[in-house]
Amino acid sequence: MKIEGAYTFEAPRERVWKVLLDPDTLQRCMPGCEKLEAIGPDQYEATLKIGVAAVKGTYMGKVAIADKEPPARYRLLVEGSGAPGWVKGEAVMELADQGDKTLVTMTADAQVGGLIAGVGQRLIGGVAKMMAGDFFKRLAEAAKFSGGAA
Repeated sequence: MKIEGAYTFEAPRERVWKVLLDPDTLQRCMPGCEKLEAIGPDQYEATLKIGVAAVKGTYMGKVAIADKEPPARYRLLVEGSGAPGWVKGEAVMELADQGDKTLVTMTADAQVGGLIAGVGQRLIGGVAKMMAGDFFKRLAEAAKFSGGAA
């Protein structure tokens, strides 16, 4: 399943870069995220509560940041599982200046299996896009108010 999106942040690219890599901010902005704990450099253990239609559950997994090119791009690797099934995916985040704003482009590819896959790819894709939109909206607010110059 492919997920793509472009999001404009009312903040300079350096500040957006810092916000995109701050675990505390990410945990607060990620829908359903109950825990995001560092287990090594650019590696985290995560716990998320997510529901798609009638299939709800808690997922535990790992998140890793790879191929960092500050402050322009990085790759996010995600894998997790729970009673409703499993998910594995990766996303490329690219940041570009737009005057005093920053454009963040996300291109992601994810696979799901188990009970959650039975809900149907179209429904899962719609929920994933909605969650990504919520995440980036919250993140844009955090970047705007993270204070100080980048």
